[in-house]
Amino acid sequence: MKSRSREISVAVTILALFAVLAWSAPGYFSRANLSDLFLSNVPVLIVSLGMTLVILTGEIDISVGSMFAIAGIASGVFAKLGLPVLAASLAACLAGAAMGAVNGALVAYLRVPSIVVTLGAMVALRDALRWATQGAWVDDLPAGFQWLGLSQSSYPFMVFLVAVALVSSFAYGLRNVAAGRAIYATGSNPEAARLLGIHPSLVKFSVFTILGALTALAAVLNSVRFNQIPSNAGLGLEMKVIAAVVIGGTSITGGKGTILGTVLGVILMGAIGPALIFLSVGAYWEKSIQGAIILAAILIDAVSIHLEKRRSEIDGNGLIANRA
Repeated sequence: MKSRSREISVAVTILALFAVLAWSAPGYFSRANLSDLFLSNVPVLIVSLGMTLVILTGEIDISVGSMFAIAGIASGVFAKLGLPVLAASLAACLAGAAMGAVNGALVAYLRVPSIVVTLGAMVALRDALRWATQGAWVDDLPAGFQWLGLSQSSYPFMVFLVAVALVSSFAYGLRNVAAGRAIYATGSNPEAARLLGIHPSLVKFSVFTILGALTALAAVLNSVRFNQIPSNAGLGLEMKVIAAVVIGGTSITGGKGTILGTVLGVILMGAIGPALIFLSVGAYWEKSIQGAIILAAILIDAVSIHLEKRRSEIDGNGLIANRA
């Protein structure tokens, strides 16, 4: 029960928020609003899955917003060049994986701090995209690009299946597959992981690459909802994603966290903004509330880590005393 305390607290918070909305703003639960909330937050969820892996290894990536923008533009450009929509989507995902791999190589093999690498990537990629597009959006997209060639009514169902498949796969893999356990081990104690035959550098390189591919997939699923692709997409995405992951219980120092917690974090963060509008609260409070929640989550982690260390020291001293 203790290991699930963060998930339970986030779930209770979500239920409390929904109870307030059901009483004060029942329109929040209209089919149209819920559908829009789902489609707008699925990209955040998909990126958050990859970010969970990265943070579990003790690293972070704040360049996902810039990668998101580039991948979205790339998917539209590839489609306009004549590639079928699925081929254009795959090409965009490969581009995302390549950007993630560059970040991963710098962090894992050159040992550059991830915050430095991804901060530089965030600025460099965003400026490069601005220079390449001159701020122009991609329009005149092929007819089959929007909704991935599906109908507008069937597209949400397909996205739901993709989201469920990804969440289920990552949740199962982290707990039951050797690669998942290697991620936890790398974040908990890289040196101990190395002694167990795990290669922390390869693990870190891999999770950054996976995050890049997932970010591109999220960008594709977001781009096909519209008839134009903006060149400034993804602004603020990194904050939403990191907030959702940390709020869901993934320790910012690595080694602890669950996919379930991340999903709950995405639901909570995605619900706050629209809830403020329905409750007639100024939308400018959204960022303040998000920041406060992030700080609270980090504070809880810091206190938890301190208490665990203190408990270990007490247990160790007690064992020494008993032996004496």
